[in-house]
Amino acid sequence: MADRSGAGGSPGPLAGLLVADFSRILAGPYATMLLADLGAEVIKVEGPAGDDTRTWMPPVRDDVSTYYLGINRNKRSIALDLRSAEDLAAARELARRADVMIENFKPGGLRRFGLDYDSVAAGNPGVIYASISGFGTGGGAALPGYDLMVQAISGLMSLTGDADGSPYRAGISVFDVMAGLHASIGILAALHHRDRGGEGQHVEVNLLSSALSGLVNHSSGYVAGGVVPYRMGNAHPSLFPYEPLPTSDGELIVIAGNDGQFRKLCEVLGLPELVDDPRFGRNQDRTAHREELRPLLVERLRTRTRDEWFADLIAAGVPCAPINTIDRGVAFATELGLDPVVTVGEGEAAVPMVRNPITFSATRARYELPPPGLDEHGEEIRKWLTQS
Repeated sequence: MADRSGAGGSPGPLAGLLVADFSRILAGPYATMLLADLGAEVIKVEGPAGDDTRTWMPPVRDDVSTYYLGINRNKRSIALDLRSAEDLAAARELARRADVMIENFKPGGLRRFGLDYDSVAAGNPGVIYASISGFGTGGGAALPGYDLMVQAISGLMSLTGDADGSPYRAGISVFDVMAGLHASIGILAALHHRDRGGEGQHVEVNLLSSALSGLVNHSSGYVAGGVVPYRMGNAHPSLFPYEPLPTSDGELIVIAGNDGQFRKLCEVLGLPELVDDPRFGRNQDRTAHREELRPLLVERLRTRTRDEWFADLIAAGVPCAPINTIDRGVAFATELGLDPVVTVGEGEAAVPMVRNPITFSATRARYELPPPGLDEHGEEIRKWLTQS
């Protein structure tokens, strides 16, 4: 397949790499979209019924699931039925030619098709073969790999929600996204290793390990300190204030990440005496006496609107933020000049999408191909696979 360029015609940093994407749902497709944005040629292999997320709706755009649209740009689609000898031969040939192959079948699920790592590496020893599973290849191999299961099993849900309420899932499939990022990092590291010595390898990521790594201070608190964290609503176990506080017309996130920020907060609020109060002078004191400090801050914050406080506190160097809906979040990023929305494709096929979050000074991300229809490029890819 031809190399493709980034914006302005400059080659993307991964131009020339061929990725055989046998993944579906979220973690794998998110990883491969990031690689595709950066110039890799990604061929999305789907079963005859297509990626499950094609049917995950609402919401929709032109009768296509926006879930699917959000993670599948810059790819070409081919539908292959691995039970068909002809289609299986095409799949194996694609794997033989690929620089990278990524899959998220249940562990061992591709072995019967000769598309497992050992089989692919036998004919393509330089391949970087990435596998994403829910719970690894050992005792958890048979467990379904759904993000919600991992949120529950990892302990995340025990931390999410009101202290006296029920556990809550995160608002997004956070560990699918995290595992996709970890897979991308692993692939890039393995490619660097191959560039030095020509050796391919098997990269494995599982959602539970990504979750435990991503729980950072909470998992560390238990592993290193023997402390089992618990739900605190929007509060932080080690900082105060670090949570939403009510103003006259809504809540405002207010943060004092250090003693200097707390001093500035008190100055803006007109409460300078709190700085010298022995209960509040240091972070550990404020954390220990948060129930005494919170009402003093709230009493003053309720006298003005959240936008008024936001403007004054930010100007003084105090971290704070209104709690926005997604539309307001996108609007705010636009106001900051971050250009969060890009148009992918042209004409009637063009789709507005959130841009790749990485910027490069020389090799920019590209936004050429809108998310493909099922088997949209099947004929083109099949013809290419038959050429020597």
